[in-house]
Amino acid sequence: MSDRIPHDHPSIDTVRGTIDRAGSTAHPKLVLDSESSLFPEGVVHLTLDGQQYHARIERSFDGTPEIRSVYDNARLAREGAREPSVNRLREWFDEGDLVFGRSVHVDVIEPDHQYAIRRPGATAVYTVIPRPDRSLSEIADSLEDH
Repeated sequence: MSDRIPHDHPSIDTVRGTIDRAGSTAHPKLVLDSESSLFPEGVVHLTLDGQQYHARIERSFDGTPEIRSVYDNARLAREGAREPSVNRLREWFDEGDLVFGRSVHVDVIEPDHQYAIRRPGATAVYTVIPRPDRSLSEIADSLEDH
C-alpha cells in the first residue's frame, strides 16, 4: 500500500510556478522555478486536482524548466502526443478559470520522479508513487530504443 502525505508535509518542497502562454498560441505551459536541480528533464508523475498523470519536463531556450503538456500515461508524455483533447494541462487550465501569468504551487514530492500542481490556497493529499526497480526501468528503456 502506498503512503499518503499532505502537501504541507516537511518532506515536500513547494515552489512557485507560473502559467504562461506557449509561444503565440492560446495553449498554456507551466514555467517552473528556476531551481533547475529540482526539475531535471524527463518524464515524471504529475498530480493535477488529485488525478495522476505523466508529464515531460523540458528546458526553454534560456534553460528554464517547463511543462507544456500533461498526459494520461508515460508513453504519450515521452512521444509528445499532439492531440489537444488529451492534454490534461490544457483541460486543467480551462476548467480552473486560470489566466496566463497566474502563479500556482508546485509540490516536489520526489525530485526527478513525482510532482503536483495546486492552485494558490488549495490543499491536497498525495499518494506517494514508489520509484520503479532500476533494472526494470533499464529493460523498459532498452526496449523503447528498438
